[in-house]
Amino acid sequence: MSTLRNYMVFTVLMFLGAVSLSACSDSTPEKPIRIGTNVWPGYEPLYLARDIGLYDKAKVQLVEYPSASGVIRALKSRSIEAAALTLDEVLVLLQHKIPVRVVLVMDISVGGDVIIAKPNIKTFHDLAGKRVGVEGSALGAYVLSRALEINGMGVEDISIIQLEADEHERSYTSAKIDAVVTFEPTRTALINAGGHEVFTSREIPDEVVDVLVIHEDAIAASPENVRHITQGWFSALKRLETDPQVSAAIIAQRLGVTAEEALASFDGLQLPNVVGNKSLLGGENPKLRAVALKLAKTMRKRDLLDGDVSIDSLLAPFALE
Repeated sequence: MSTLRNYMVFTVLMFLGAVSLSACSDSTPEKPIRIGTNVWPGYEPLYLARDIGLYDKAKVQLVEYPSASGVIRALKSRSIEAAALTLDEVLVLLQHKIPVRVVLVMDISVGGDVIIAKPNIKTFHDLAGKRVGVEGSALGAYVLSRALEINGMGVEDISIIQLEADEHERSYTSAKIDAVVTFEPTRTALINAGGHEVFTSREIPDEVVDVLVIHEDAIAASPENVRHITQGWFSALKRLETDPQVSAAIIAQRLGVTAEEALASFDGLQLPNVVGNKSLLGGENPKLRAVALKLAKTMRKRDLLDGDVSIDSLLAPFALE
């Protein structure tokens, strides 16, 4: 009898222990989604949302890297769960079997990405034989390849110098290069130093698109956190629109420019609102799908992609509702 009683007591204690562990597990807070970015005006609404209190630190954490290459490396190593990247960079990630999905179109570049050259280089064709700095593992390689194609030139016509984004200004001003494929805020700094544009993303409309991608695992684990990110983003866009001076002053501190220059840096960008995002990501024929297919074709032609990549499950507009 005592043996039976001891067994029953043991069983009850085990059951209570299991319930206790289950309760602890259920109450364990979700980890924040870590978003990697480099410095670029099109990503600044994320930081604006953070700085004006729209983001819960328990749900989202912003991590800044000196270059897009650094962001890509961090995403591959899972040091972060999400990243702000250009669509061409996302296609390369898919080629490497990194399972990410696009939850937000952040901006479309209409002049924000440029090739800046020394004053004595008057046109793009004058770059023949010159040293051109470019971040080869990121958007710069695509912009340069398209610029060469449009101008009837090839990579053999120039001397390519591999540079990460945080090296652009220093290499240009120290005369290590004659031109550089770059973007804001470096664009403004180099123009102030006497440089001028010989190519811009205006010449390749709808080809330079910045998106927010999140690893499939993180979406599955924290869908509400993803919605928190997109809602904060659109609220920050609204604040930038309704209170541009205060917003620009906050953004300028991070970009290292004046408030006026910060506002001007958005001139080369389109920032789609919720309606625009739904058109790009949702519906039976999302516009971004067509853009991605065209982009992939161009990248394969320019040897920036090896073979086909599947984009069937790339777009995830659920967080726009």
